[in-house]
Amino acid sequence: EYRSTAFGDILIIGRIGPDFGLILNTIFISAMVSLFSLILGVISAFIMARYNFPGKNIFRVILLIPLLATPFVNAYIIGKVLGTGGLLNYILHDFLKVIPFRILITGIPAVILIQTLSFFPIVYLNSLSSFINIDPSLEEQAENLGASGFKLFRTVTFPLALPGISAGVALVFIFSMEDLGAPIGLSGAFGEGLHQKIMSFYVYDEFRRGIGTIEQVHPSIYAIAVLMLTIAIIIFLMIKKYVSMRSYAMLSKGGRWSPRVRRLGLKGSIMAIIFLSMVSISASFPQIGVVILALTNWAISGSLPTKFTLEFLSQLAMKRDVIQSITNSLFYSSIATLLMILVGTSAAYVISRRKILGRDALDVLVTMPVAIPGIIVAVGYLLFFATTFSLTPLDPFINPGLLLIFSYSVRRLPFSARSIFAGFQQVHVSLEEAALNLGASRVRTFFTIAIPLIITNVLSGSLLSLVYSMNEVSTSITLSNLNPSQGPITYYMSRVIYASGAVGTVSVAAALGILLMIAQVISISISNYIFKQKVAFLGV
Repeated sequence: EYRSTAFGDILIIGRIGPDFGLILNTIFISAMVSLFSLILGVISAFIMARYNFPGKNIFRVILLIPLLATPFVNAYIIGKVLGTGGLLNYILHDFLKVIPFRILITGIPAVILIQTLSFFPIVYLNSLSSFINIDPSLEEQAENLGASGFKLFRTVTFPLALPGISAGVALVFIFSMEDLGAPIGLSGAFGEGLHQKIMSFYVYDEFRRGIGTIEQVHPSIYAIAVLMLTIAIIIFLMIKKYVSMRSYAMLSKGGRWSPRVRRLGLKGSIMAIIFLSMVSISASFPQIGVVILALTNWAISGSLPTKFTLEFLSQLAMKRDVIQSITNSLFYSSIATLLMILVGTSAAYVISRRKILGRDALDVLVTMPVAIPGIIVAVGYLLFFATTFSLTPLDPFINPGLLLIFSYSVRRLPFSARSIFAGFQQVHVSLEEAALNLGASRVRTFFTIAIPLIITNVLSGSLLSLVYSMNEVSTSITLSNLNPSQGPITYYMSRVIYASGAVGTVSVAAALGILLMIAQVISISISNYIFKQKVAFLGV
């Protein structure tokens, strides 16, 4: 749409366009986000895995910045940058004067852009790990048979890395389908539009409008929840079936091979640096923008900030509702972490030590929550607890905080369980068998031998579970609408971003975003130190 206004000519992308309805809009967005994430993630990972060039270690860090969750504020930042008075138009139209009109990107294209920048690192990390783990002798044999360049990549390298890449793309599709950060952030920046015509926002908006009893819940919410769960299951089954159609096993005589890495020449280095710079700067700008928004008057100053201030950071310790949301988050996350330690340790012990029927099924159940959209969990908890425990402390209309604790303990269980399982894998079972042979009971052996040997894994997994419980979005903002006084940090952030008319409230949400980013950096750094390796964990 091209429009002439008092501010000049504006090219509007996404305000009007085909509206296929909630279901098809959601599937289209998820498919496009998955496609663009695949392209950016695979290319970036291949460059980082196979080539050496100046500044590679810097890009290794920058490409992980988008994984730092700043719910809603990052989408608001992009919306502010892409607005008619935003930074993009200031640079291209006002400053450089390279285009004769202003550009406004909103609606479905804006959702696709925001989600791609947020989620492509998932594909990047999976692809990077897959490329590094490929046995170089397989590619060398293909080269000896005449394959090279793109043919080598298409017929050997890419198929060998496909399992990891497919898993990343499947996760991106599901994360995109349930994402609320982009539509809520764009609603705060642009108001109503096609960015709200998706399934996840529809469910959230129904809760936001106020539901007093279970009878007031529209049946369409249940239908959408079932549909989203069905789509998630179908996606994983399709990926699993496709990958299993061919064999990707690699044989090794033992030990660990060195990945194929070669140094780029001047021209190749320049091209790699330019591409990675464009990708990493674009992807990490929302996080950078959150810091700028919290420390300046950018929320009200126009295209660029004009004043540095610590006012919004100080309000984290002064505003009553902010303090309440932080307190709620810490309480819910702490209790949920204790539950995750108990369940995760027990499950990891059974999976790694006990040969019982259903052990593989238990392993799947422990890791499955990472693939279940949070909105489905919220709707399922609402239906079950509101009908079974009506007018009791477990009634979500009275006390949604308890349901948030249950939700966190389920959705973030894989973080602690996999960390503890890795600890059991590293401790030889003969140490426990020796204690049993000396007369110790199995329970005593567990608490005096096994637990002390894996305590660092327990602490690392617990810390990650705690931090990423505080970042949880979908169930937090959905269930908290039933009783806003019990809402956690992410609920407060969604509320002020969605209704961002009050001066300064958006910047306070950005200050909370800084708090969450610092917590994530600390937890990942401690985990890296404990395991002596680079790891990354993802939150929804």
